[in-house]
Amino acid sequence: MPLIQYLSRIQFDFGALATLSDEITRLGLKSPLLVTDKGVAAAGLLDRVLTAARPHDPIVYDGTTENPNEASLDHCMALWHDHGCDGVIAVGGGSPVDLSKAVALLASHGGAFADYGVKTGGSEKIGKVAPQIAIPTAAGTGAEVGRACVMTLHNGRKTVAVNLNMVADVVICDPDLTLSLPPRLTAGTGIDALSHGIETFCSPTINPPAEAIARDCIARAAKWLPVALEDGANREARWNMMMAALEGGMVLQKGLGGAHALANPLGEGGYHHGTLIGILLPHVLTFNATVLGEKWPMLKQLLSAVSEPDRHIAELVRAIGLPSRLSELTVPPSDFAALSEKAAADHLSATNPRKASSADYLDLLEAAL
Repeated sequence: MPLIQYLSRIQFDFGALATLSDEITRLGLKSPLLVTDKGVAAAGLLDRVLTAARPHDPIVYDGTTENPNEASLDHCMALWHDHGCDGVIAVGGGSPVDLSKAVALLASHGGAFADYGVKTGGSEKIGKVAPQIAIPTAAGTGAEVGRACVMTLHNGRKTVAVNLNMVADVVICDPDLTLSLPPRLTAGTGIDALSHGIETFCSPTINPPAEAIARDCIARAAKWLPVALEDGANREARWNMMMAALEGGMVLQKGLGGAHALANPLGEGGYHHGTLIGILLPHVLTFNATVLGEKWPMLKQLLSAVSEPDRHIAELVRAIGLPSRLSELTVPPSDFAALSEKAAADHLSATNPRKASSADYLDLLEAAL
């Protein structure tokens, strides 16, 4: 039976950051932990957030890595306990948001992150977590309204916890925070947002509201991503890309597909997620084309594409300056067999519209090389 659920309180517009202090007060937080990364701090965005939080004075952790890991989580939990924290504020892209979810989970439930992995059934044990505020500074992952949290454990393996109870209580989307995003990150995060719309639209899961939102996400991102890259100061483009990213996060409950199932194990090598998606998505679309039926021409229309969707995405990736082959990232082909096995076992493979075996994923990797 389909589960259709939308939970977050979302402040969305230019200047929305000004609501932060009131939202902290509304949640009753006295000592929030603010989780971010060095890049956000260096860009001056952390100072803007801390100013908006006044008179509240969050405890700051700015050591989030590009792919959040258990070492950072341990550090955050030490800060949480040392300072008596009672909530989390995430500032940044998907990595700080995921790390914040993990903090909220362990602060409320205890144990280790691995205890809550979706593959082992641990995610079913997740109840209400500690209060969270999410403030995205990029338009990509949609993690601010997502129910999943990805963490690289001490042993190097990625574990994913998935539960609607982990969605942030408050989301503050202020496109002002994306105006200084450099072109490379604009491209990588933008392709990720677009891919969420595409893969959830193609997913066989029944969820008409999510599918409708996915359609809008696709059309919006396809139109405005090139504009945001051409002129990063274009406020209309930045507003629309942040909305597309938000929409992409809202529909993740419908399930992603093969591009993300492959990107997850590849991401363990430290490669940028959006860059991987840009390389993989055209090949996964080619693989899925024969089973999509009427969705294939609908997808072409949503993309405003002249060529077929798989070719159009490949052309878009090259046009916005992202790598189009795994060889450009120096991914060793010797790893392909192991990566294929992991992709086939990934929970996201279950919602790919065409059943894919490890052999199929191996073929996709070789095509993407």
